[in-house]
Amino acid sequence: MKYTESHEWMMLEEGIGTVGITDHAQRELGEIVYVELPSVGKKVKAGEEIAVLESTKAAADIYAPVSGEIIAINHLLNDSTQPINQSAEDQGWLFKIQLSDPSEWDKLLDEVQYQEKIR
Repeated sequence: MKYTESHEWMMLEEGIGTVGITDHAQRELGEIVYVELPSVGKKVKAGEEIAVLESTKAAADIYAPVSGEIIAINHLLNDSTQPINQSAEDQGWLFKIQLSDPSEWDKLLDEVQYQEKIR
């Protein structure tokens, strides 16, 4: 798992990234009450705004950690935001992206780097 400075996480498997927000981001936002996910087929560039989360405290933009095409969204979130609130770094994933530039993965933060950023 790797991370962005804007608190997204990403796991990579066979050129496909699964993306969500970190547990730290979820705690900071509080209870997530609404999710606006990207459309499947949407092409994005790394750092581009791609989704929106609204919590009882604030709204937060979610940014694409890498460039590519959205190939799946977490349909569970259409019915309930609880997967994010209960398991942000597992069941609460937001979308899957087919990487167009695999070298961008190497630019993301590892666990130690991310932990240093949030201290």
